[in-house]
Amino acid sequence: MSEAAGNGDFPGPESGPGPESGPGRTAPGDLPASRTEPDGSAVVRLLSYNIRSMRDDTDALARVVRACAPDVLCVQEAPRFFRWRKYAARLARETGLVYVTGGATATGPMILSSLRAAVERSEDVLLPRTPGLHRRGLATAVLRFGPSARLAVVCCHLSLAEKERYAQAGMVLDRLAGMGADAAVVAGDLNDEPDGRAFRRLAAALQDGWATSPWGGELTSTAAEPRKRIDAVLATGAVEVLGCGVPAGLPGVAEADLRAATDHLPVLAALRVPAA
Repeated sequence: MSEAAGNGDFPGPESGPGPESGPGRTAPGDLPASRTEPDGSAVVRLLSYNIRSMRDDTDALARVVRACAPDVLCVQEAPRFFRWRKYAARLARETGLVYVTGGATATGPMILSSLRAAVERSEDVLLPRTPGLHRRGLATAVLRFGPSARLAVVCCHLSLAEKERYAQAGMVLDRLAGMGADAAVVAGDLNDEPDGRAFRRLAAALQDGWATSPWGGELTSTAAEPRKRIDAVLATGAVEVLGCGVPAGLPGVAEADLRAATDHLPVLAALRVPAA
């Protein structure tokens, strides 16, 4: 795939100050709560989390998710094999959420939501297979909050291989552009840092949540010794990013739980979605 191909139909984000040159990150307790505004717009809390197939401390995992109080949970590395639906149902039950789409049918990405979200449609997408590499997929959904605030969501986990990862970033943008919602978000484990080609391809078309409105912590991998930011939430220009980052220090989120739950740290974002 060429450099120009597969970038979707979104205009690039306006340039602005990053975390170092802007007004500074906000404190963990300052992230706006979920709500629907009188004008029909909605503040939506979205959490992206690589949960390593629930192989670690699932009680700690559930506590972290509940404390973040997400309206949308985008999971990477959801259980994919024997009785995977049972594990998905367990995660939903223990976090007070409901299953929307994904899991084994998307090769790992999965979307859960609160009852606040009405699911207009959902689809799991398998990306082209590269011989010798794990096949990747996307969990996608269009969700409605209140009477008319519509948000398209793509949950992804990009390849470990640089060339394939770059191509997949273009496929993610193409999928997002075809979902029929101006307000749209990509959330996932990009397996790439902000200076990497795949990350830059996404950030050229979308707002990088952390760079736009830094909140909480920045680095996501590993949970025990975070040194890289490879997990991200990115949004179209129709979405106002109110805050985005690792919820370390958020009331109810214990450092011990973050370390025990999985090998990644989660990314929590508060997003203002306009009324349609």
